[in-house]
Amino acid sequence: MTVSVLYSVLLLASLGFIAAGVLYVVSKKFYVYENPLIAEVEELLPSANCGGCGSPGCKSFAEKLVNTEDISDLFCPVGGNAVMKLVAATLGKEVAEKDPTVAVVRCQGGCDVRPKNTEYQGPRTCAISAMIFSGETDCQYGCLGDGDCVNACKFDAMYMDNETGLPVVITDKCTSCGACVDACPRDIIEMRPKNKRDLKVFVGCLNEDKAGIAKKACAVACIGCSKCEDVCPKDAITMINNLAYIDPVLCTLCRKCVLVCPTHSIIETNFPPRKEKVIKVKLVKLQTNA
Repeated sequence: MTVSVLYSVLLLASLGFIAAGVLYVVSKKFYVYENPLIAEVEELLPSANCGGCGSPGCKSFAEKLVNTEDISDLFCPVGGNAVMKLVAATLGKEVAEKDPTVAVVRCQGGCDVRPKNTEYQGPRTCAISAMIFSGETDCQYGCLGDGDCVNACKFDAMYMDNETGLPVVITDKCTSCGACVDACPRDIIEMRPKNKRDLKVFVGCLNEDKAGIAKKACAVACIGCSKCEDVCPKDAITMINNLAYIDPVLCTLCRKCVLVCPTHSIIETNFPPRKEKVIKVKLVKLQTNA
């Protein structure tokens, strides 16, 4: 009995040693060498793993940076220019500096200006709502209000406004990762230049219906009147499918378009209050000779 037990133990131990030897040989034969620069670059990245760079995670982006000869088109939106400069210095490569961007919600059709005509009772996600029906209002282009963009944001840079039912971007927290853009099935969120003091002018509407239909669905809808396009001195505004669009590169933030928009669908953010024109009236006393 003792001999058979000892034999079994020796047999198992021998098999264990053989298996360990095989695994050792295989690990050495199929060992994949990893450039130590990958780990060094990964340490410089913010470890957000947000996908804003186009890669699924920071490590894969580090691999792309190390293995790509020209990295001028590669950019980490969360780390920004500061991180990319460190990466370029580490790799001995050149990187293009990019202007910071921030997410903007191109819909201002809140509950007070875009009345509901139905009530959805199913699962509350924008993705599901977009697939099965056109929304709870007559506007089939605007925000669905179920907060998929807020849930996608990893930086707590967005929240849903209880009064308007629309998402709000906290500019100071926004990292330009683009997760909210990808999460929105209506494509109402856009990355636009942050500019100095976060000054922005953009059309807060995506309704492509004709004027009467758009205005009926939402009081602040763009009606395609072209007044903004006509007054723009830099040709930064184009009309496509009954809808105005302001090019953020060409726009000089003069705000002339804001003044002429009859439905107030153009949004201006962080500008100081406009100065009221002071009209001086001169009183002329008429003297008559009695």
